[in-house]
Formats: sequence, structure tokens, C-alpha cells
Amino acid sequence: MDKILAALTLAACAVLLARLLMGETRRWRFDAAVRRGWFATQRRFWLMWHWRASKRAAARAAEDAIRRARQKDGGEWEGNVYKPKSFRKPPNKLH
Repeated sequence: MDKILAALTLAACAVLLARLLMGETRRWRFDAAVRRGWFATQRRFWLMWHWRASKRAAARAAEDAIRRARQKDGGEWEGNVYKPKSFRKPPNKLH
């Protein structure tokens, strides 16, 4: 554990020394690249952490939508097609 901590400290010092030796424009680009990498890493960890929960929530929402659609107006199923009663047209009354 001590060797890992020492290696990380040495790597951080080397990066900071290299940053000090860069010119101003390169330092701005380097800082922007590090910032983009940090935000991308945060986003990936967040997505990995919340993936299962969002998958469950999506499945639950889909089941609720299907249940509401089936109970809404009492339509009929013809094979794979659902025909709600609200789609039925009233008979044409000719004058």
C-alpha cells in the first residue's frame, strides 16, 4: 500500500512539474484536456452507478403505461393489434 501511494504521489508531482514547464497556451490546452477527462470519468461512473436503477424504472413505467392503456376504455385485442372503443365511428345518419 505504501508503494502505491508513493507512486501516485510521484506521478502527481511529475505532472505538476511538467505543467509548470509548459508555456501559457499549452498549459490552457492541458488544463482543458484534464478537465474534459475528469468530467467524462465522472459521467461514466455516474452512468454505471445508476444504470440498473434506470433500467428498472423504465420497465416499471412501461408496465404502468401498458396497464393504463388496457384499462382506459375497454377496447379489444385482435391478435397483436389493440383497437380502443374511442376509435369506433358513429354510424352515418343520412338526411
